[in-house]
Amino acid sequence: MNVKLLAATLAVLPALAFAKPLTVCTEASPDGFDVVQFNSLVTTNASADVIFNTLVDYDEAAKKVVPALAEKWDVSSDGLTYTFHLRPNVAFQTTDYFKPTRTLDADDVVFTFDRMLDNANPWHKVSGPNGFPHAQSMGLVKLVKAVKKVDDHTVEFDLNEPNSTFVAMLTMGFASIYSAEYADQLLKAGKQADLNAKPIGTGPFVLKRYTKDAVIRYDANPTYWGPKPKVERLIYAITPDASVRFQKVKADECQIALSPKPEDVAAAKSDHSLAVVQTPAFMTAFVALNTQHKPLDDERVRQAINMAFDRSTYLKVVFDNTATPAVNPYPPSTWSYDKAIGAYPYDPAKAKALLAQAGYPNGFSTTIWLRPQGSVLNPKPKAGAELLQADLAKIGVKADVKVIEWGELIKQAKQGQHDMLFMGWAGDNGDPDNYFAPLFSCNGVKSGINFARFCDPKLDKLITDARSTSDQATRTKDYEAAQKIVHDEALWIPLGYPTASAITRASVGGYQVSAFGRQNFADVSVK
Repeated sequence: MNVKLLAATLAVLPALAFAKPLTVCTEASPDGFDVVQFNSLVTTNASADVIFNTLVDYDEAAKKVVPALAEKWDVSSDGLTYTFHLRPNVAFQTTDYFKPTRTLDADDVVFTFDRMLDNANPWHKVSGPNGFPHAQSMGLVKLVKAVKKVDDHTVEFDLNEPNSTFVAMLTMGFASIYSAEYADQLLKAGKQADLNAKPIGTGPFVLKRYTKDAVIRYDANPTYWGPKPKVERLIYAITPDASVRFQKVKADECQIALSPKPEDVAAAKSDHSLAVVQTPAFMTAFVALNTQHKPLDDERVRQAINMAFDRSTYLKVVFDNTATPAVNPYPPSTWSYDKAIGAYPYDPAKAKALLAQAGYPNGFSTTIWLRPQGSVLNPKPKAGAELLQADLAKIGVKADVKVIEWGELIKQAKQGQHDMLFMGWAGDNGDPDNYFAPLFSCNGVKSGINFARFCDPKLDKLITDARSTSDQATRTKDYEAAQKIVHDEALWIPLGYPTASAITRASVGGYQVSAFGRQNFADVSVK
């Protein structure tokens, strides 16, 4: 073939056939792809954010809930009935292991929620040891009376009581809609575990292959109901070391590096081949203190630990001062944030006095748990743990540092096996309930997400009452009272409110960092 003929042939071939895939360097392996079983952001990013859709989305720019799989919804005057009208002609993904015979309908929505809420559903027991953590911690079992099919494209949710957070709750990853037809196929074949390994959704990308601790490969979904993804292939290169992620994006081995270290962000800003994307995060980094373990069951001990830790040094070393000091569970930009509550002072002498009052004049032994790899909420885990360990030693507390792989850490922590746990939380929609319900409710203890393991009737009532009204002034009073309990009981060592950052190649277009830690790669292009 001569040169002219070759050129003419290439010209008529689809440009995307030669398009470069979008490779994203991520920090850890997901727990799996059945997102309703898990609560980690890593798992949400690998499943809900790319494979699935929810009935509604949260528009971060407009700060409101918007349609997704549901075109619209109605709420009854008493606030007890929510009716969702489904988008027509939404196809489930076709793979070599599943070929749908119909489009999305009400049966899929009913199945998705019955699985989580109905003990009699054959899929209800197909979950991990903590069941369905978000559904449980958000109190959906008590809240939702029934999920009913009105017709093929209309679904009704009947609630037992009004709840001002209900629609916003449905933007969360755990509310992703599953194929009832695919679930039936797996159930009949006795392959229920495949729901976690071979997912089927309606989202912009289809899972092609997953190698744990190495790579996840996706293809663009050719039948996606929304705008076609701008890349044909999406690759998650699992790279636990933040420094390695930075080197890979510099070498163009990946086009986006998530959760970079602060010093790498600074270096990237002076490199013309790179770009830095940032936004204030709706996230909080903290150390959870397990109130079910002695002597952490004594609030004086927990207060002493707060006073023993020099958090200003921690923020300088771990975040390079890119995070603001944390006091309350959620950032100050959140409505209902109580500015009257102050941080515990750094006061080792008073900390020692509190320990003596609690009966531990010579201190005690405990453990500090952390993940090995850095993240937005903890860029340098080992350095931070060693700072806490050293400060506790000054008041006589001997703390052994335990570094545990992320998946195992989450599993054991949800079972309450930790003493002190470096952890973080990313909200989903800007509502304070997004923090209080999962992290401080009694339901949160049962589901395992309440890492302080603190179940208090007064605090629980405040959380419940705040959800039962849409009046923001009333809700604010409840949340202010709840914040005071969390502070006075010293359930956490609040650390910082971080900045969400990513480093990209300059050739990447359309990528936005989410304040909530979610990922949207459908709008991203690579030149």
